[in-house]
Amino acid sequence: MSKRTIKYIVIVLLSLASVLFGMRERFSPEVKKNTESPAKGSVRVEKVYDGDTVSVVLGGRTEKLRLIGIDAPENGQRPWGKRSKEHLQEIISKGSWNVVLEYDVVKRDKYERLLVYLRTPDGRLINEMMVRDGYAVLFTFPPNVRYADLFTRAQKEAREKMLGIWGKNGLRQAPSDYRKQHPRY
Repeated sequence: MSKRTIKYIVIVLLSLASVLFGMRERFSPEVKKNTESPAKGSVRVEKVYDGDTVSVVLGGRTEKLRLIGIDAPENGQRPWGKRSKEHLQEIISKGSWNVVLEYDVVKRDKYERLLVYLRTPDGRLINEMMVRDGYAVLFTFPPNVRYADLFTRAQKEAREKMLGIWGKNGLRQAPSDYRKQHPRY
């Protein structure tokens, strides 16, 4: 067997394991314990940094939160970075800046930000809204893949409708590629 074939098999097996692990977690009672219900446990957003990062006060300390499963244009990606940030602010402000946090398997990233799904007080998934409205792209990292299928459908819909970054004069470079060229982000 060639090295390329072995590499391909390993990638397929790891992908399958990630999906299965995510499905197990999706239906696990432990994950449900990590989900705060809209009726209680909402927190107030203190600051919106960009289209996928905000801060809140939890347990008396300010925590930076990174929205799971999406990647929004960076602030330097004009004009889409600013538009994405403003869209997230608009969504959050409709809930009086209150959001409900939902965690997945991995709780923090390498920058020590909490990894979350954000919900409006009435239960709508903000991460999905950002993708569906065309202000963020799908960006999943196993094992935090609970809503990957939902985000995939949302992105497909935004692209078909040519919304936001998918429309005329849309985003020219994926946020992840932009960060590679501009390490500050």
